[in-house]
Amino acid sequence: MSPPHGTDAETVTAVVVTRHRADLLVDGLAVVAKQTRPPDHLIVVDNGPDEATREVVENCGLPVTYLPSHHNLGGAGGYALGMLTALARGTDWLWLADDDGRPVDEHVLATLLDVARRRGLAEVSPVIADIDDPDRLAFPLRQGLHWMRRRSELAAYGDDELLPGIAHLFNGALFRASTLDVIGVPDLRLFVRGDEVEVHRRLARSGLPYGICLTTAYVHPDGSAEFKPMLGGRLHAQDPGDATKRYYTYRNRGYLLAQPGLRRFGAIEHLRFAWYFLVSRRDPAALREWLSLVRLGRRERFLRR
Repeated sequence: MSPPHGTDAETVTAVVVTRHRADLLVDGLAVVAKQTRPPDHLIVVDNGPDEATREVVENCGLPVTYLPSHHNLGGAGGYALGMLTALARGTDWLWLADDDGRPVDEHVLATLLDVARRRGLAEVSPVIADIDDPDRLAFPLRQGLHWMRRRSELAAYGDDELLPGIAHLFNGALFRASTLDVIGVPDLRLFVRGDEVEVHRRLARSGLPYGICLTTAYVHPDGSAEFKPMLGGRLHAQDPGDATKRYYTYRNRGYLLAQPGLRRFGAIEHLRFAWYFLVSRRDPAALREWLSLVRLGRRERFLRR
């Protein structure tokens, strides 16, 4: 029997988590299915099962496993379920995607596989670009006090192909299956917001090699509006406008800053947000809310809002 996809005998499973976004999912899955090196299987975890989403998944043109969850697992639990299902089915690589973004073109998976194999990477991420302006980053990246907002700025911290030691999870991230034996899957308790940071923390502490591939991209709606500048743009504070997003962002951040590998940022985080709420926003009540939510996370009080 000849190996699938020419000389490529390794298998790739794509994992997508969705909830009530069938209209966006159809565009993303169409690009996934048209990859020059298509995934061997697609797993879609649906946190809000409906017939429209099922039809999109089953008609995407790939072998699929549709996993409806009648309990909302959030992004963290959804990826955990999808990743464990992929491992249980048997796969060499896992390619993760969200429901509101998509690969920038049909070469993304082939490019990521090539870079990961040649450079011996345990995980490789594409650049996460603004879906409306692919030359801009959908989420700003920080190196020291310098915030990068354009793709052209990334090469200064790596080579022409790879920015090592940084990962953007989970949009378009490619993992070796063996990597998950070392770092595990996302923590269901985090639900949404910060689950990708927690997995990145484990990846960084594992000693495994990883990075961002600078020659390909995954496009996603702009998420930079939440990052509010202060001190002339040298520092930023994440301040979601939505109360539910604030709850999970700050609570989960409190948990994360109590974990090995991130504890050294705790004092800096308190100073930064104290300055932001008291000096930039002049809102002591917002600082009190931030402190109370951070304490919930540190105490591991993971109640759903």
